[in-house]
Amino acid sequence: MNGSSQRKLARLLMLFLMSFALWELLFWSLNFWVVLVGILLSFFVAIGIGPRLPAGIEKLFNPVRWLYLVIYIPYFFYYCVRANLDVAIRVIHPDVPIRPGIVKVHTSLESDLAKAFLANSITLTPGTLTIDIDGQDLYIHWINIQTDDYQKRCDEIVGRFEPLLRRIFE
Repeated sequence: MNGSSQRKLARLLMLFLMSFALWELLFWSLNFWVVLVGILLSFFVAIGIGPRLPAGIEKLFNPVRWLYLVIYIPYFFYYCVRANLDVAIRVIHPDVPIRPGIVKVHTSLESDLAKAFLANSITLTPGTLTIDIDGQDLYIHWINIQTDDYQKRCDEIVGRFEPLLRRIFE
């Protein structure tokens, strides 16, 4: 068995175990029939979804990456609440400026999974919406373009999420 086949088998096994663990967490039962159905469904999920998983997904099974994900969640939540308040103030108060537009920002993240997570994090933050990903560039609709300086825009939009996402996904 070559290295590529071993990696594919390991990915299928990890997906099977994760699916079965989720099944058991949902049903919280060791009844024979519940376990048997869980095993069968987990097997079909692994066979059906396994080949479609992005390359490098096995990196996510490193416990240190999970620790960074646990750190990322409140970090993201902080910026999400802050952006919610900013957008609410802009909507309620007529004197607060709104300068909407589409800006191009650059990311140094390499993996497609990391870029997708970054794009989703940006989109879930009120006031910003990821429109497109073109290689290393993201096109973002921003409710208030604060600067015309390219590097400052990148730091403001992408820079806050990128370091932690790099530790999680790359």
